[in-house]
Amino acid sequence: MPATPATSVAGPLLATESLRGALLWLMGFSGAFVFIEPSPYEIVGLIAIVLFVITGLSLRAALVPLVLLLVLLNVGYASSVVQVSDQTKPVIWVMVSAFLATTAVFYAAMLGTNTQYRLDLLMRGYLAAALVASLVGVAAYFRAFGGASDLFLLYSRARGTFNDPNVLGAFLVLPGLVVFQRMLAGRLVIRSTLMLLVMLAALLLSFSRAAWGVFLFAAVLMMGLTFLTSRSVNERLRIVMVAVLGLLVIAAFVVALLSVGQVADLFKERAALEQSYDVGRYGRFGRYLLGAEIALEHPFGIGPLQFAKLFVEDPHNTFLNAFMSGGWFAGFAYLTLSVVTVVMSTRFLFVRTPWQPTYHAVYAAYLGVVAESVIIDIDHWRHYFLILGVLWGLMAASRPYLMPAPAAGRAAIRGSPA
Repeated sequence: MPATPATSVAGPLLATESLRGALLWLMGFSGAFVFIEPSPYEIVGLIAIVLFVITGLSLRAALVPLVLLLVLLNVGYASSVVQVSDQTKPVIWVMVSAFLATTAVFYAAMLGTNTQYRLDLLMRGYLAAALVASLVGVAAYFRAFGGASDLFLLYSRARGTFNDPNVLGAFLVLPGLVVFQRMLAGRLVIRSTLMLLVMLAALLLSFSRAAWGVFLFAAVLMMGLTFLTSRSVNERLRIVMVAVLGLLVIAAFVVALLSVGQVADLFKERAALEQSYDVGRYGRFGRYLLGAEIALEHPFGIGPLQFAKLFVEDPHNTFLNAFMSGGWFAGFAYLTLSVVTVVMSTRFLFVRTPWQPTYHAVYAAYLGVVAESVIIDIDHWRHYFLILGVLWGLMAASRPYLMPAPAAGRAAIRGSPA
């Protein structure tokens, strides 16, 4: 279905909705360019939020749990930062955290009206960002930019337009799932295959073990959900065929990449389950235990960005970092938010809606990123808050579909530009 606003909308309203849609696309696109804080994403996001608020943005009752838990999370951060308020970076960190939480609420709220149109534009911007970041990362890895290639690499790993290879890999999971889903649906198969291969090349060259595992898990989960919710035997047969052919093509592509010596060497090193920095008393996993002891002794936390001063590195565990940076308020808020989101979102997996395929991709990506947050800090990952907000927004928009409704009623539920 083309992503166009309802034709019955008057001229001024149509122009306003077109501007909203353009800003949503730009938000999705700007999320790939994160070298500094605040980043371009913050600027675009602030403009979009202000415009939506001025022209009409409302919160559904179904979004109250999301709002309350994000408020508690940031109250914890704000309370904890007081003890290190003489330091500039922790204060900025808390401000960015509050803004990113606001973007999650914004994404959820804006999907309450004209859901499909706005969702399509946001995802298109995200896909464009993923392609640009992937192309830059792959080209830089093979020194296509000469000496400037080092700007897009870190520790011989592709980081593209991000400041960390792990973030590049994680960022590519959702757009990779969306493109893979198009292939399963038999839509634009050749173009979708090429797009997926580009993103998978960047994903592989980021050498992020967590991102590899998350994408594999999420892709299998989404494929299973698509199979179970397909409407005919022919659709299920096509899903199986595309999956088998896709695996063969991807396998051949990965083998081709691994035939390059430098790729194979680093792959062999990164593919190990444990790295040197993971083990030992002060390794990644050892720090988890030490951090847990500190969390029990400090109900208000030790302040944002303070953990690395004690143990050289950050916690690399978002659950632990929430307790460290925001005390028990933030720690239990993040834990509760993760559990509540997973439980509530599972309820809507088999609800027939116009956006059900995208919902499956977002759901699988959310489960993956929450699982990844056990071994890495995702506190300021822009795409995490996008996924979180979109998932809650689609849950709220899908509630009326839980009960049968007349066709006219469903059209009203989908909403028109306002």
